Amino acid sequence: MKYCCLILLFCFTRSITLPAQTPFEAHPAWAENAIWYQIFVERFYNGDHQNDPVPTNMNSVPMNQFTPPGWKLSNWTGNWYSKDNWWKEQDGAFNNMLQYRRYGGDLRGVLQKLDYLQQLGITALYLNPINDAPSLHKYDARNYHHADVHFGPDPEGDLAIMAKENPADPSTWQWTAADKQFLELIRQAHQRGIRIILDYSWNHVGTMFWAWQDVLKNQSLSPYKDWFDIQRFDDPSTAINEFSYRGWLNIPHLPELKKTTITTIRKGGLPYEGNIADGAKQHIFAVSKRWLAPDGDTSKGIDGFRLDVADHVGLGFWRDYRKFVRSVQPNAYLVGEIWWEEWPDRLMNPAPFTGGTVFDAVMFYQVYRPARSFFAKVDAPITAEQFRDSLLFQWNRLRPQTNRAMMNVSSTHDAPRLLSCFYNPGKYKYRAGPGENPAYRTGKPDAETYQRVRQYLVHLFTSIGAPQIWNGEEMGMWGGDDPDCRKPLWWTEFQFEPESRNNGPVAASVERTAKDSVSFNQEQFNWYRRLIRIRKENPVLVNGEMEFIHAKGKQLAYQRKNFQQVILVYFNTDKVSADFSLPKQQKYKDLLTGKLYTTGRLRLSGLQSAVLLRLP
Repeated sequence: MKYCCLILLFCFTRSITLPAQTPFEAHPAWAENAIWYQIFVERFYNGDHQNDPVPTNMNSVPMNQFTPPGWKLSNWTGNWYSKDNWWKEQDGAFNNMLQYRRYGGDLRGVLQKLDYLQQLGITALYLNPINDAPSLHKYDARNYHHADVHFGPDPEGDLAIMAKENPADPSTWQWTAADKQFLELIRQAHQRGIRIILDYSWNHVGTMFWAWQDVLKNQSLSPYKDWFDIQRFDDPSTAINEFSYRGWLNIPHLPELKKTTITTIRKGGLPYEGNIADGAKQHIFAVSKRWLAPDGDTSKGIDGFRLDVADHVGLGFWRDYRKFVRSVQPNAYLVGEIWWEEWPDRLMNPAPFTGGTVFDAVMFYQVYRPARSFFAKVDAPITAEQFRDSLLFQWNRLRPQTNRAMMNVSSTHDAPRLLSCFYNPGKYKYRAGPGENPAYRTGKPDAETYQRVRQYLVHLFTSIGAPQIWNGEEMGMWGGDDPDCRKPLWWTEFQFEPESRNNGPVAASVERTAKDSVSFNQEQFNWYRRLIRIRKENPVLVNGEMEFIHAKGKQLAYQRKNFQQVILVYFNTDKVSADFSLPKQQKYKDLLTGKLYTTGRLRLSGLQSAVLLRLP
């Protein structure tokens, strides 16, 4: 019996030229053809050593969070698990102290590596937040409307420019040196046919955010008091400070923007009807327009947004946001982060967040988790039949066209690296690091893990939806959940110190002894590049219908088909050889090996795959 998921056929194009206007309920055509590459700028590449972070701009004064005495920039090529000199006198846990590390990655570094990304075959960049913020991750915005001062060439000059603005009045906003460098990155990326989207959290800000600073100073007299969910203001007639407010997930250093007109139950992990306080909402719209159409010119702007913790913001806001964004840039792409309905077992249903009225896509963790359970050697494996049914379940509750635009993530800044995720057999993302799991394998994976990951990647690049790469995966990097997935990248021009490893708990007092050599993995890079080339050269892998033709035990096969091409994809996830039947009287070429097949049988050795293009 055949199982299929029909996919409407769209014309395939490699041109960056788009129609004058994408229909409101449709995703932009370029999203289907995207090869996504996610960049965490601070750990990507240090292209300018004159703009490196300094403690004064890293501190969060209201929370009394200050860099330790003697703090210095960390060594890019140092042993990740060794303590920096400035923290050897500190008592903080290893993972907590890591949050103070900076390596100096910046926008100049991204510009300098555009040729590398083009060589790899990337067509779309998703940048984690670059907005001005004191933290490593930048989700604690100090300013939404400026790039971080240490991502650009003139931090002190940028601070002086920002001091002359009224951040509440967009007519006073200027372009800082960091902003201009980001606009240059957009220009050079677009010249190479590479799109760019920015990551923003419209759910919360940081305690150094300009409007929050005014609330702290002026309390109930602040014009921005209604932007935030404040339970009580300070009573100046008392000796204690009664000021209290809602922080995201009760985290005090992330003040939450106030949610309004809530008409349904609000619970994290489920969609709800609601909006955002109007003043904050209008500021968000102004910031979005600034990056979509700099000085009114959409050709100079970004191509969309990745929207953080989307389930924590009401659907009413997201519908309004889509209308606004599309009114500015009709070809913008909106992708939401929705993840856990019930941690750590149940993932969210993407359907309420797609359908043409909210987002074009979501980060599709929902198809990665069953893929890991099929391709990796895990404690709770699933069969090919179960994997097929899991994919069909996910795809069949969405529009076929939505499936084609999904961002198919495997690893991100918030999850273990792909190699480590496959190397560790436990439940996906649960106790997925040495700080919470003493048995977690922190070091270089074994040969079988590499082979299993490469099988999975064949599936990623031949399946429905747009494949995404977390920066460094193509270099062969490993690492557990945050923060170990955020190591500085292993560029070929660097010589790295050996990296400590053991399976004991990571704490400031633990000295690791066993070590792995660390370097750019050319073989892994070549595998990614080959799969990217195969996808780009064969439009059927983007717009073809998908039909499962075999699913039994540890063997899986499916077909991608359109009017011009037919490709058959086979997987043997067993360690022993397996035979598959090929349609008779047909000729095929394996796009992975170049081997030709003219018989009715395909034999795959253990942990091998084949991508067979039917020849005329």
